[in-house]
This record gives sequence, C-alpha cells and structure tokens, in this order.
Amino acid sequence: METTRVLIADDIAGTREDIKRLLYFEEDIKVVGEAADGEEALRLTETLQPDVVLMDINMPRMDGIQATELISMQFPEVAVVIISIQGEQEYLRKAMAAGARDYLVKPFNSSELAETIRRAGAFHKKRQVHFSGGQVAGATPQPARIPGKVVTLFSTKGGVGRTTLACNLAVALAQGTGQKVVLVDLDLAGGDAAVLLNMPTKGTVTEVIQEPDYTDPSLLESYLAPHFSGINALLSPADPEQAETVTGAQVTAILQTLKKSYDYVVVDTCAYLNEVVVGTLEAADQVLVLVTQDLPALKHARLNIDILERLNFHSKIKLVLNKTRPDVLKPSELEKSLNFSLWHAVPDEEKIVLPSINRGMPFVLAEAGSAISQSIFELAGMLSHGEEEAAGKGRIVPESRADYRERKSLLGKFFKTSAKAVSLR
Repeated sequence: METTRVLIADDIAGTREDIKRLLYFEEDIKVVGEAADGEEALRLTETLQPDVVLMDINMPRMDGIQATELISMQFPEVAVVIISIQGEQEYLRKAMAAGARDYLVKPFNSSELAETIRRAGAFHKKRQVHFSGGQVAGATPQPARIPGKVVTLFSTKGGVGRTTLACNLAVALAQGTGQKVVLVDLDLAGGDAAVLLNMPTKGTVTEVIQEPDYTDPSLLESYLAPHFSGINALLSPADPEQAETVTGAQVTAILQTLKKSYDYVVVDTCAYLNEVVVGTLEAADQVLVLVTQDLPALKHARLNIDILERLNFHSKIKLVLNKTRPDVLKPSELEKSLNFSLWHAVPDEEKIVLPSINRGMPFVLAEAGSAISQSIFELAGMLSHGEEEAAGKGRIVPESRADYRERKSLLGKFFKTSAKAVSLR
C-alpha cells in the first residue's frame, strides 16, 4: 500500500492534534510534520518532502495564502489542501488561485479528510508522471481505441429540461451500454448538473483550464468527479464569475480529448449562444435540439435549427420533443411548423421528475420502470445504435459549401448584433 505523507500547517496546536486523531486509523496516510505558521510550513515542506500539505488560512508571520503560492511555485510536486471556516469564501478563492489543489470547510469528519488527502495526493502523483514523461508504476500501455461520440443538448430557450435530460441520458447510456460515459456541464454561469446528481462542485472546467497542459488525458481525468451510477462528470464552477475565463477553443480541445478516453461525452449547454456553446457545437457529433409544445419554445427551436444549418451543422441535428403532452400542440403540427422531423419524444411526467431533482437522484435509476425512464433508455439506444431511419432524418438540405471563414463571418455578425442589443437595454 502506497503511503501519502502529510504536513499539517495550523497555528492552533489543538487543531493539529484533532487532525492527527482523525487520521490515526488511516493506514495509507502518515502525518510527517507540523507547522505553526506559513514560514515553518515552507521550511518543513523543503526538508520533509510531504505529498500533501493541510494549510490553514489565518496564521501569523506568513498566512496560508502566501505559503500556498510559494509552495506551489517552489515545490510543484506537493499538493496543498486549504482548511477554512464558513465565511472565508474570498480568502478561499485567493488560495485556490495561489495554487491550492482542494479545500475542506470546518467542521469535517475523518472520511472527508482522508478522501480529500488521497484525491489530492493521487492527482499530484499523476501530474508528476505526466510532466516527467513517464508512466504510472504497474500500468500497462492501453491499445488505441475508436474515438467516442460527443452528444450536445442545445436550446436557446430556458425551461425545456436540458439539464435534467442531459443528466438522465448520461446515466442511461452508462447503464444501458456498459460503456464509459462522461457528463460535461458547460452552462458555466449557472449549471445545475452537480445539484441534480447530488455531487460536490470540486474539479470544474475553470480549474482544468488553469493547467498548462489541460488536454492531457491523464491530467484531465484527475479533474473528473465519479458518480455512483457509473458516469464521471466535469462540472461547471460554483462561482459564475469564473465562466468568463473559458474560451470556445479550450472547450473544443477538452471535448476532443475526452473523446479519446470515453465512449460517450454528454454535454449540457447554457440557454444562449456564446463562444463556448459554438465551440461545443463544433466538437459535437450529434446535437439534440430540444423543443417543448409551446410557442416560445417553437420559435427558439426554429431559430436553433436555422443557426445550426447556416453553420453547416445540419447533419448533426436531432430534434427531440421533451415534456410531451397529448392535450396541447400535436407532434405532427410541430413538425409541420418547423419543417423538420422529430427524432424522439420524451413524455411529461412531472410527478416523477420533480422529486428526482429535489432528491438529487436521476429518475432513470429511481423510477427505472416509468414511461419517461423507458423513453430515455430508448433515446440512449438510438444514440448507441444509430437508428436515424426509425425516427426520421430531419429536413432535406442541399449540401452546403460554406467554409470556415463564412462560419466565422456569420458568428461575427451574430455576436455583434447580440452586443448591440445588450447595449440598448
């Protein structure tokens, strides 16, 4: 069993003793030293060479933020885990920007502490292997694999059930195919995938792009959060302000990297078109355009299909009717209005969906026998077996000759118009 060496940095002796007591029965974690301030933590990091430093924020002589920054620069092989109390969010953001790998909010229990230490230590060991050009001990080279599919859920209309469908579809793909599935939440300013799956928002898109080589598969893998259903997830940041740091090119690169390791990459997007969404559409193999049976959603679906076709993405489009009800606009009328065939329809079962959202439990697991769950599993089967003919081929569109420059010209006009509209509000 490989041991993770830990240095505790806290100016309160009682806190250091409490942490050692919590780790006493963890056979794979060993406390190798204690520091009462940041200067001592820096000095002991050099002499003891720990794998992980547990760092308090408020300490005399040198605080935890400054010590974290110096350790990250001088000893990049060491992972720093910040220990904070409620109400220190501003300090916490500064510490993470200084290079901290993870954080713990007091009070925490022994399992939370041990798992955070193991995760941080394992990440930095992978990082060392990557930057040294080596290979993890005992690992065997993996044979080349067929790239997976990127399935993007897209709608510029809020309330169509995009995130709920993305989470349940990812789980259904994993459960139904037994293959590797990753969910990526690219609603960066307000993503709720972590809430729907009851997962902590650690290991986010904005953290990934801070790495100089974020497209390395092993490095990217260390940021993915595992879910008990069998999927992994790359989540949106907890702080909406961080969304502005992500570019479309970075998103495209991340999705292309995930395709190398996963059979299915299911992507949730935000309810408007921006650079990140365009990057996602570029990387997508299939785009599920969502629509519901109301006129605003119909208007947005028509706009979404038009945008995708003008970008020469018409071959990717799959129109999915969500929350289908028999007492409103009929699917045939919807198809006629959009001049586009439906690929799949998902029934409306609010009595099943709403409780599953509030419990953080995907309904395809909690209510696997329900009509809506069976519909999601059917959709997963269509994606995995390519049953386009069975559910309609969409509009017949002449093959476009639009090249990359024409796409960028179109997008430039779109964003220019959007910016002008915002300035007039």
